[in-house]
Amino acid sequence: MPELPEVEVVRAGLAPAVSGATITAVTIFDERSLRRHDGPAEDFVERLVGSTISVAARRGKFLWFPLLERDAVGSATALVAHLGMSGQMLLRDRQTDDRLTRIRFDFAHPEHGALRLNFVDQRIFGSMAIDSLVATRDGGPGGFTGDASLDAPLVPSHVAHIARDPLDPAFDDDRFLDALASKSSGIKRVLLDQRVVSGIGNIYADESLWAAKVHFDQPASRLSRRRARTLLGEVREVLAKALLEGGTSFDSQYVNVNGASGYFSHSLNAYGQQGKPCPRCGRPIRRIQFMNRGSHLCTWCQRLTR
Repeated sequence: MPELPEVEVVRAGLAPAVSGATITAVTIFDERSLRRHDGPAEDFVERLVGSTISVAARRGKFLWFPLLERDAVGSATALVAHLGMSGQMLLRDRQTDDRLTRIRFDFAHPEHGALRLNFVDQRIFGSMAIDSLVATRDGGPGGFTGDASLDAPLVPSHVAHIARDPLDPAFDDDRFLDALASKSSGIKRVLLDQRVVSGIGNIYADESLWAAKVHFDQPASRLSRRRARTLLGEVREVLAKALLEGGTSFDSQYVNVNGASGYFSHSLNAYGQQGKPCPRCGRPIRRIQFMNRGSHLCTWCQRLTR
């Protein structure tokens, strides 16, 4: 599943094209991609056509595009997107379509002219919806926009339960460390809990834990404050490096808005490296079953302590 770096690459690519653009047409090819929308496909289309997008925002793995127009009862709304496991948002010209497009948007932009956005999703686990914007619980910006002047203390109701991610300027380090201290679950399980911290999936959890020399099953509450802070620093460093390299691409599903792949997969130290020597000690990286997936680690560098 795309994680924070992959989703942020998409947001940053879309922002200049959709900010200030007016939606001129919406075509639904598969209504399963509207499973999160509260209403029929016709409602989705009618409410979007003629609307203007103000900005592209993200929290964790969710993207949303606030609409300048208010709904029938005067509430602020946004087009919300989640890429699921295989979702792609591809910018095209008006003559270009993509195989497996589930929803198609045509835009008119005051500077860039006519554009098309295809929501492509092979497995149809991703989704789109129109959702009401609600006030954030902490009064901070709802999501990252790349421009602080455009930030607003509003977040889609579907996203309100999602915690901030470690790269969010409003992320509260002490609150996160307190949460770890209160959890008896293994640290990786806590890192994957989007109510505690968002944007971290299997790949970046494994990479961060390897960098911090922490076993994935180490009870979170057994980490010292100092070690937990070190882990948070490694999470940030891993996410920032992956973002700089365009995310992690193992196949054609993980691409930016122009269809190009990221190359952080060439920098992985643990994830997917089972059988290869640990870059730190030379002993083999192992893959251990974890939550219907796998955890990759060096059992020498990342020892489990009780």
